Amino acid sequence: MTGRHTRVEPWPGTYMALVLAAVGALLAGIGVWWIAASDGKEDDAGPSGGHGLPGNAASGALPDGSCAPTGKLEPRCGAWWGAYVPYARSGSLTEAVYAFEKKIGRKLDLVYNYHDMSNSPLDGELLTADEQELGRDRLLMLAWESTVWTEPHHAGWTETQLGWKNIASGKYDRDIIDPQARRLKAYGKRIFVSFDQETDFRIKEGAGTPEEFVAAYRHIHDRFAELGVDNVVWVWTVSGYLGHAEQMKQLYPGGEYVDWIGMDQYNYYLCHKSPNWLDFDRSQRPSYDWLRANISDRKPIMLAEFATAPDPTQPRRQRDWYARIPEVVPTLPRVRALVHWNRPVPGVGCDLTVNDGPGLEGYREAGRDPYFKQPVPTR
Repeated sequence: MTGRHTRVEPWPGTYMALVLAAVGALLAGIGVWWIAASDGKEDDAGPSGGHGLPGNAASGALPDGSCAPTGKLEPRCGAWWGAYVPYARSGSLTEAVYAFEKKIGRKLDLVYNYHDMSNSPLDGELLTADEQELGRDRLLMLAWESTVWTEPHHAGWTETQLGWKNIASGKYDRDIIDPQARRLKAYGKRIFVSFDQETDFRIKEGAGTPEEFVAAYRHIHDRFAELGVDNVVWVWTVSGYLGHAEQMKQLYPGGEYVDWIGMDQYNYYLCHKSPNWLDFDRSQRPSYDWLRANISDRKPIMLAEFATAPDPTQPRRQRDWYARIPEVVPTLPRVRALVHWNRPVPGVGCDLTVNDGPGLEGYREAGRDPYFKQPVPTR
């Protein structure tokens, strides 16, 4: 189980009733995308304006030289240093990211954020105003989930599945897929997108079969292509949990549909009552080796979520877990991006953040390594 799929009880009360009513309206096809015109006409906003999209998102000179990233945003000389940072209490993502960067003593190369398919301005709209601001001098990675969340920002990880079969059929093209595709096209800048990250955990949650996932993934990819969206870099993200090895094989959409492979592995230790402490190498290498041997040995790999729980009896362990990342990552040469999951999950000993203490000390040290200082493209 990963940070993203830890479950807690739904929120009770009036708010829950209102959210479920909204979900029902969406699933019945009653919901209307808030930006689209009421007559169903396509949104034709271009990169120069409309609906809050920045006019200069795709401006500026590209990095050059031997370390310049490829067209698929793969750095040639090291790896991107990124993080998922939850929204600030004020509801601002920029405020949260800036505060995190101040703590860690550097700017993130990559900001990772999550969205559902509600089409709501709060969570269902790809490229919020905060993301657009952050994306001016950072890369963005958007995880797009085929669900409608029960509470804002997935606070309790409860959701309603839309179903891979329904997505593959085109049922949601007009009201969900197409409007968001056009927003990304208007943005212009290259951007990472992961459809239903940790997809192997979604089967038991009722999203569908592996075959239905492959069909849904390919449908979204092909729909984007039909609409002329050529600035998306596609990331196929699984948990990397080797107990799901056969499922992960079945879930792979094919090399022509995938630009990067993502995996989410942690050292949970006492958080999930693991008897063994796994250092960074032991927490990541088995899944990395398996993906290269069984999925692709050529695609770049993103550690799309990673973190360690603390050891309350040996606090220095958490510091060392992070501080040794620069020693390990070059020995995993296809790992080209690392994205820290900076959010606690429910449970005793499950604070996965590096907001203070030994964890922050080790993470700051790792982030100063030259291997994680690459030229970030502006378009």
